[in-house]
Amino acid sequence: MTAAQWNLSRRSLLKVLGLAGGGLAAGGWPRDGAAMAQGPPRTTALETFTGPGANPHWNSVGPYLSEPQKAPLILLTDRPVQLETPRHYFRTAFTPNEAFYVRWHLEGIPNRVDLEQWKLQVAGNVKKSLALSLSDLTDKFKPVSVATVSQCSGNSRSRMQPRVPGAQWGNGAMGNALWTGVRLREILDLAGVKNGSLELQFQGLETGPGPAGSGSNLFLKSLELANPVVDECIVAYLMNGEPLPMLNGFPARLVVPGYFATYWTKCLTWIRVLDAPDENYWMKTAYRAPDTPGGNTSPEQVKAGQVKTVPLERFPVRSFLISPDGSSKIPAGLSVTLRGIAFSGYGRVNRVEISEDGGKTWADATLGEDHGAYSFRTWEAPWKAKTPGRYSLAVRATDEKNNAQPDEPVWNPGGYLWNRIERQELVVGHAS
Repeated sequence: MTAAQWNLSRRSLLKVLGLAGGGLAAGGWPRDGAAMAQGPPRTTALETFTGPGANPHWNSVGPYLSEPQKAPLILLTDRPVQLETPRHYFRTAFTPNEAFYVRWHLEGIPNRVDLEQWKLQVAGNVKKSLALSLSDLTDKFKPVSVATVSQCSGNSRSRMQPRVPGAQWGNGAMGNALWTGVRLREILDLAGVKNGSLELQFQGLETGPGPAGSGSNLFLKSLELANPVVDECIVAYLMNGEPLPMLNGFPARLVVPGYFATYWTKCLTWIRVLDAPDENYWMKTAYRAPDTPGGNTSPEQVKAGQVKTVPLERFPVRSFLISPDGSSKIPAGLSVTLRGIAFSGYGRVNRVEISEDGGKTWADATLGEDHGAYSFRTWEAPWKAKTPGRYSLAVRATDEKNNAQPDEPVWNPGGYLWNRIERQELVVGHAS
């Protein structure tokens, strides 16, 4: 971020900070003010449920909902709030804040944050406990920015066969933003981490009953202190140059580049340095996948108790064709430009390929601007069908670590890590 961009972004943040000067709360709204809204026009009505087969649609099939600071998004659940981003918002590398997906875990999410009272607390096995205000974060630390994808661990869960419990996301539980904030490591250095420290535990403002009997009324996630990703983490207070929307974690959230968003604690209020492993429900039981290639297993192996699990961490390489989306017929002989996005939690996408013959042959697409190792990478490719008919186009990506998308389905009981090659059917007809 340039100095001019930072000054502009900081002014927008100070407008929010100014709300707290008179003792007012920033980012608040009445939860009962949400209203159903008309979403983007659809050519056909969608089912209310697509099971038991795999969801054939790009997005999930819920109604559109308007929430404060948000465009109409697709509703999965309202307790806790889960909203999916419609497909057309992925035509560019950065996802608008108002269209960014929403995923909370507990019913008690914050509707208001009083910036006169809010502090980021740092405690535990440290030499000096900290209580940092938002002004402390903006004024006492050098701002840094990183472009990175936030993706729900269950993105595309509705593709899995057989279906598994959990929110039946389509492909829109993801978004890319330029996040600006403070390096996590600098905050830890200020507190002084003591010898013998093992993990960092993060807590936000959401509360409420979790799964019965789990003791999970707080959402807590941890990273090992020795994990190299800690040096890439930031505590972000700006999202695409603006204060975070309330539903995306205002006033500050943890950003863990390349990692699934389960670690991206919203409304971050506590960082605890632990000298023992964190065995709370959200680490020991939830958000775990089979310790197998691609996190793949079978219902039979799970039932037999043969599956060892490990915590979810980095998201796999993925790519999507965004337009054309198959909603309208393309005239035969007309040249069109295929456009989409690709990304990986393991490094930069350096190749995207297109196939129109079921994966027998592949042609390279042209990659767009490189915004960073974990950012969306746009791509495009020319395409023309000379004769009418139905065409199935496939797209696959490869990252700089030579991870490539598989063409086999993924299955595990949590509904995680789906990254099978995507296909889009296009209908080509006579021009007259």
